[in-house]
Parts: sequence; C-alpha cells; structure tokens
Amino acid sequence: MRIANVAGRATFVDGEGAGLDVEKASDGRFPSDPQALFDEWDAVRDWASARTIEGDTGIDPADLRAPTPLPRQVFAIGLNYAEHAAESRIALPDTPPVFTKFASSLTGPNTPIVLPSNTVDWEAELVVAIGRGGAGIAESVAWGHVAGLMAGQDLSERVVQLAGPVPQFSLGKSYPGFAPLGPALVTADEVADPDDLELGCAIDGEVLQHGRTRDMIFGVAELISRLSAVCPLWPGDIVFTGTPSGVGAGRTPARYLTPGSTLTSFVTGVGELSNPLTAAENFLQRSL
Repeated sequence: MRIANVAGRATFVDGEGAGLDVEKASDGRFPSDPQALFDEWDAVRDWASARTIEGDTGIDPADLRAPTPLPRQVFAIGLNYAEHAAESRIALPDTPPVFTKFASSLTGPNTPIVLPSNTVDWEAELVVAIGRGGAGIAESVAWGHVAGLMAGQDLSERVVQLAGPVPQFSLGKSYPGFAPLGPALVTADEVADPDDLELGCAIDGEVLQHGRTRDMIFGVAELISRLSAVCPLWPGDIVFTGTPSGVGAGRTPARYLTPGSTLTSFVTGVGELSNPLTAAENFLQRSL
C-alpha cells in the first residue's frame, strides 16, 4: 500500500502514478487529513488489504506534500553508518545519537527549497513513520509498529549546526524546507527486504551519496526499541534513520548546495524526491 498527501488529502497511489482519494474511496469511514489517518492506521491497513486499490485520476507531482505533514514527534539519528562516522572524524557510537528536526522544516518531494547560505549540506535518508504507538517496544516486534517508509533529506546548515559552546543540531537542520519527504508512504510489504534498501542522492545527475540500509549501525527495529524505551511513540511520529557517507562536509575541500541546481534523493522501491534549490533574499556567503 502506498499513500500520498495530494494537496492536503490522503490518497492511495498505484504503480502507474494515479491516485484514489482515501475519504471518498472509504465512503467517509477514514479522514482526508493525511496526519489524522495514522490514528486509525490498523483499521486503514485492514480495510485496504481487503480491496484492490487502483487509482482513478492522475496526480500532478506539484500537488504532492509531505505524507506526514504534522507529526507529534520527529526523531533523527546521527552517525548511523560507519563510513559516515569516519568521514565526520568521530568514533563509532555505542548508542544512537538522537536529535530532532522541528516540524516546520517538513516539505514535499518536489517543493523548491530556499537555501539561507552557501554552507547547506545534503544527507539522504530512509525515513520511517510509526503506525502503532507504544512505550518499551521490543526489537522483535518493532517492525509491527511501522506504518511505512519514505525517502527523505536531512538538510543541514553546517555553520548554525556547529556554532556555540555546544552544537545546535536541531536548529541548524530545521530551516523551512530542510526535511523534504515522500513521495508517498510505502508499507514494508511493498519492498523485498525493508532492512536492505538502496539509497542515495545526486545534484543535477551527479551522484553524491550511495549506500544500503543494511549498513546501518542501528537498524530500524533497534532504533524503535531504543527510542520507545525513553519516549513513548505516537502514531504518525517519524524517524530519520541516518545518512550514508558522501556528505559535503566530509569532502576535501568541503562542498555544499548551490542555488539553481536540483537535489534528487531516492530510496529504491520507496520513491524519489526532486527538489529545486533557490537562494534566500538575504543569502549568506559563509566559509568553514
């Protein structure tokens, strides 16, 4: 099952790029609000699994929004790939480094992203949405709490992120548009192995990152278990699971995003984002 946010309405998506409005298809049983849908996730899955979901209208990519537009909690994981930790010159973590991206940074899969400066970095990631909440979730059953998967970007303004007596990870990663998601929420049964997915990103066709989620230090199930041991998880919460190596700050010399280019991010079997990059009116020229 694939569910997209089409101009603010939850929409089933088929493999041909056509959509079927969830509220209309269910005769009003389920809401049109994509975020409210997670509060009835088990019922939605049961209802959809008993039917053949085929789209009836084409979807304009410009109408696609973040499938999880207003989650109660956004978790993000740092240094979750060994090669990324190495390029960051940081030792492998023995517990997941956790921060947040504020919900105001969420945007759609094709939305233009405004760069506030010339020190904005890319970080392609698999993003997981919670369907069934809970606290103290065992790793052995954690996948049963997952609603679905999305491609995502954890964009980072490196100067703000690293400024001050302690790093400002959450602030530097939460400018408007710094968390594009989508293009749809894809249930785990739609992919051959949800623990081994290819992901990466490119600028104007030049590949910058390429990896596989099997190389995560902490896999999806372990992340859910560890997070829920501290914070109860709610339906619709999302988890950015970390980025593979190849980020701009890890290069010599460092390289960052530039206005006028297009950032393409993908998770094979889940989907692709294509976000044009523009400059803010008060675009800052910075150096690290």
